[in-house]
Amino acid sequence: MLVERIRRFGPVRFDEFVDDALYGEDGFFSTGRGAGRRADFLTSPEVGPLFGAVVARAIDAEWQRLGRPDPFVVVEGGAGRGALARSILDAGPSCGGALRYVCVEHSPALRERAAERLPVEPPANVFGAAGGGDPDAASPFVPGEGPIVTVLSDLPALKVTGVVVANELLDNLPFRLLERRDGDWAEVLVGVGDDGAPVEVLASAPSDAAAVAEQLVPTAAAGSRIPLQGSAAGWLRRARAVLDRGRVVVVDFASTTPALAARPWREWVRTYRAHGPGGSPLEAPGSQDITCEVGVDQLAARLGPPAGDLSQADWLRRHGLDQLVEAARAEWHERAHVGDLAALAARSRVGEGQALCDPTGLGAFRVLEWVAGP
Repeated sequence: MLVERIRRFGPVRFDEFVDDALYGEDGFFSTGRGAGRRADFLTSPEVGPLFGAVVARAIDAEWQRLGRPDPFVVVEGGAGRGALARSILDAGPSCGGALRYVCVEHSPALRERAAERLPVEPPANVFGAAGGGDPDAASPFVPGEGPIVTVLSDLPALKVTGVVVANELLDNLPFRLLERRDGDWAEVLVGVGDDGAPVEVLASAPSDAAAVAEQLVPTAAAGSRIPLQGSAAGWLRRARAVLDRGRVVVVDFASTTPALAARPWREWVRTYRAHGPGGSPLEAPGSQDITCEVGVDQLAARLGPPAGDLSQADWLRRHGLDQLVEAARAEWHERAHVGDLAALAARSRVGEGQALCDPTGLGAFRVLEWVAGP
């Protein structure tokens, strides 16, 4: 256990603590907790199927832009229980015949839940000869056989043409925590108190980390804190490397490092459990989600500025949310007197649209896009 390791070897970096608290043997996600109405918090796909229906439209738009390739691979990072994948497939995207959908989920427990929810096939059917195709042919893929779905524990280790999408993943990746002290930078480590509970320990930041912090926020006030999000930038770089041609789309609460430094750190490091706020990030490791707003400037320093940067509300509207909501509203008005399942589903879709675009909630997420290839 991490506590025993700290007692034996001394304090660990904050990112090591977060990694263990979320993804260790008894971590929050490792034990199957996370998004869902009966779980700990709601993400946009868990609100209802509308989010996935709009994402399906965006996927179709990229498929058309790339010349309708077959196969067309969609890789979803942090797929959890498969809610987004399920709603995208249920939307019946035009690229369906070409679609190979790859759910990437680190947690074995959540991969198992996704497999129960989705028509999962072996990875060879996505990346190899599917449907009896000739493995010696120039292309091992059989056209028009999609959608084919598989679940992996990590990003695929080969290049594909398609889209990599990640909804509320980057904010869950481990991050280091630095604090400005007397004109220099200290690093927040995690030790163990006399009662056995995790506690903060401040130590001088290594010179390389201090140099990065100084470059990001040269005018940081004493006592201000910033995250160093190397894991998020590293994941994003790997995600773009998966694509020969296509687009990486990430959805998260996002800001800039100077803006984060100007705010109390507990505003941008948040915890959740049982559909409510959690406690201190150090409290009861494994019992709560730990998230950190994403510093877009740190991502841009590693990958260049995003090709697209919109609020979730604006991005969803760009890809047809309003049309879907208006069609649902018309159906609700037409069938309200009947009160059947179709009428109730239409009314629910109207409510979903409002929730997804709420500027004080999900609508304030940022959708960042990076393009790979021509």
